[in-house]
Formats: sequence, C-alpha cells, structure tokens
Amino acid sequence: MELHEVGYTLNIQAENIMQYPKTIIKGISYNSQDVEEGYLFVAIKGYQQDGHHYIQHAIENGACAVIGEEMRADLSVPYFQVENSRKALGLISDHYYNFPTDDKILIGITGTNGKTTTSYLIRHILEDNGFSCAFFGSTKNIINGEVCPTINTTPNLLEINRLLAGSKDDVVVMEVSSHALTQHRIEGVSFDYALFTNLSHDHLDYHGSMEDYFQAKRKLFEMLKKEGKAIVNTEDYWGEILASQLVGQGIPMISIGENGRSDMKLESYTSNPRSLLLKNGNETISIKPLLYGFHNMYNIAMAYGTAKQIGVDTKGAIQSIERFEGIEGRFTIIELNQGATVVVDYAHTPDALFHCVKTAREQCSGNLIHIFGFRGDRDPAKRREMISISSEISDQYILTFDDLNSVSPVDMKNTLIELQEKYGNENGKVITDRTLAIEGAINMAKTGDWILITGKGNEKYQQRCHYPVQNDEEAALYLAKEEK
Repeated sequence: MELHEVGYTLNIQAENIMQYPKTIIKGISYNSQDVEEGYLFVAIKGYQQDGHHYIQHAIENGACAVIGEEMRADLSVPYFQVENSRKALGLISDHYYNFPTDDKILIGITGTNGKTTTSYLIRHILEDNGFSCAFFGSTKNIINGEVCPTINTTPNLLEINRLLAGSKDDVVVMEVSSHALTQHRIEGVSFDYALFTNLSHDHLDYHGSMEDYFQAKRKLFEMLKKEGKAIVNTEDYWGEILASQLVGQGIPMISIGENGRSDMKLESYTSNPRSLLLKNGNETISIKPLLYGFHNMYNIAMAYGTAKQIGVDTKGAIQSIERFEGIEGRFTIIELNQGATVVVDYAHTPDALFHCVKTAREQCSGNLIHIFGFRGDRDPAKRREMISISSEISDQYILTFDDLNSVSPVDMKNTLIELQEKYGNENGKVITDRTLAIEGAINMAKTGDWILITGKGNEKYQQRCHYPVQNDEEAALYLAKEEK
C-alpha cells in the first residue's frame, strides 16, 4: 500500500500528499512502541492513554505518516486528520491486508451470557462436518487450527485482518462484545450471520443503562450483509424487542424460544438424564447433550440453527453436539476423593449466576456450597442481586476476592463484610483469600456435596494467594491432593 492510497481510502487529501507517491507503507500500528521504519501510525484516544501524545515517539521510531483526530501542522511526516481514528484504522487495515474477510463466511455472536459456549459449539459442529473455522473469542483466537493469544473478547480490525491475512479457513466465528461495537473495533466488517443470545444486567458501569447496553449490542445487526441473516433468542425480553425491530426492517431472522411461534422451538428438556427435544418446522430433533443446564440448551439450539443454515445436515449436527464436552472454565467438573464435586464456572452476572447455581442445585444430592466475589472497579449495582440468588439457592456460600483491579484489599474486604451483613443470611461468610475459601469449602464437603466456584472460570488470579496456584481449577486440584 502506497502512502497516497491512504488519503484516497480515507476520502481526504493531505497537504502535498502527491509529493510522496513512492512511499510504501510497511506496516500499521496504533502503539508507538511497535512502530518501525516505514510504518503508518494511527493515534487513538483510548480510555487510559491518548495516542496523540505519542505521535512524536512514533515518528522517532520510523513512522512515515500519521493518522489522528487533532489538528497538527508541526509534523515532519504527512498527517491525515480524521473524525474518528478507530474507524480510520479499520478502513486502512482492510485495504492494507486486501480485505481478508471477503471470501469467508462470517458469524458474529453477541449477548451478555452464552457467547463463548455458543461460539465454541458452532466451531465444533462446523469443524466436525468438514468446514475449517477461524475463531475470535474471549479465551483464545484460532487461525488455521493454531491458537493465538487474546487480550480482548473482540480484537480490533487491524489485529483481525493481520491474523486472517494468512488464513485458509472457510468460516470465521467471532464473539462480539458491546465494548467492541461502541469502540468501532470491527468497523467495516460485514457478517453473514448475527446471533443474539440474551441481555441481562452487566457492564452498566460502562453503558449507563440497559437501553444503552441494548443499543450497543444492536449495532451488530446493522453490520449484516444484504443477504445476511439474524438468529435471535426471542424468549429473552430484549431479544423479543430486537426481533420486532428486525422484522420491521425486513431483515431475515430465525427466532429461537419455547413458544409455538418460534422458528426453532425448545420442545422439552430433562436434566437427569440430559435430553433435549428441538422442533424445527416439521422436523423434531432429539439430542442427548453432555452439557449441563437449561441455559446451555439455548446455546445448543442457536449453534444447531446456525450450522444448519451453513449446510451441515441434521445427523452430522446432532452427532457433533452429543460429542461436545464443553469448554475450560465453563461448568468444569472436578470429582474429589471424599465423594464431593467441585464445579468451576465463569458466571459473573446475576442471570448467569442464577442458571449456574440452579443447575448445580439440580445435580447435587447433598449440600451446595457456593464461592464467589466481585471485581473491583466494576458495576456494583449487581452485587446485591447476586448475593440474594446464592443465599436463596445454595446451602452455604463464601464471599471472597475476585480481581481487585485498583481497589485495595482492605476496601474490598470491608465491602464484602458490609454486603454480607446487609443482604446475606446466616449461611454466608467472608474469607478474602480465594484459595483459603476453596480450602474451607473442601474441608467441610461430604459425599454428595457440590462446591461451586464462580466468577473467574479459567482466568488467572491477579492477586497473590495463600496457596501457589494460578486459577480456581488449579486450586481445587491442589487442595484436593492436600486433603487429609
């Protein structure tokens, strides 16, 4: 990509830009530390850092041109002023990497809960049935079958295009967060299928209200291709609103729910043994999934419906679903020597917590002990409801530390004690060290009891704990061995 093409791509003319017709862009970066000779630097105003403060550093590192939002006339390299640098980054990276998403089927999945499980299910079914799938998710990115690390649930388009430039995959499955949509991280992507799992209380510290949170998720469905299709959980309140809007716009849609009007109906479900009946038009599909919980039956229905749209036959889809064992950190089960069971799950919203605790309660023949906490600097409005859910369904619960972020241990301890005193009951207590909380639960558990640890899934601990482990699963396995 030559320098003058940047101006054309952004539909602007930089001053004297034609003086640089032979300047080749050798790379693009929005981090001045990563800039090398011949790179284009894009200055982005972030939430903690402002890239405009690092323009000179980028030039010193070899940037041959800069894109930014502020007026700058003092630079030694061409400067392109734009209204939104994030959008510009997407446009430029598309051109630079020669539009790598154009020849692939793109599936975008959004919602509060279920994005990760649904996306893994879709990839599993498609890969099982002859499709090669790239994957962008909260736990990992996968390109050509190889795992790449991830920082955000949804990377920005520069990173997506960089990874897909060498992809031979047929399909791209992408978890799409509300943050990515409001921050224009996937500006310019057009989806063949857009899925809406549900919407419940989360991220209101960022979005402010459920309406604004919904509008953020709604943006994904404005990014469908002309012939694209939406797949929506209409049993969800916000899903029903979305479906009505899509129908009004004439956007093709498959509805999933429990009522007779749904295009794909969840006909019945039993938890023991696990069995699901789906009705798709005149076809009734019987599935015996390995996954626990009625909430996961919605994830299965959405994955099944998507796979069928892409061309997977009924038998192949069912067989794949019945082999799917779940994903790390989502209802991961560990059996202890004394006959108790430990479950590790990522649930960190009231809705996800309810389904997770309810599922554990259904499977548990003894007492249910629940361990959870709250992240510092995150939406505090959901804490009361989460304590209420746990205190009502579990037999005992332990409030403990999650990621503290910038909150001090003393402040978080005081918060937990205050929450327990105000909204908890006699079955709850506070043990701040997460590994000691898990140890306490294991020591009190008997045959048939279940210990449910929620909030982090397979994420690593940020704080140092009493025992030398990195996450909840490691803690449970370590303490089970130490058990006397």
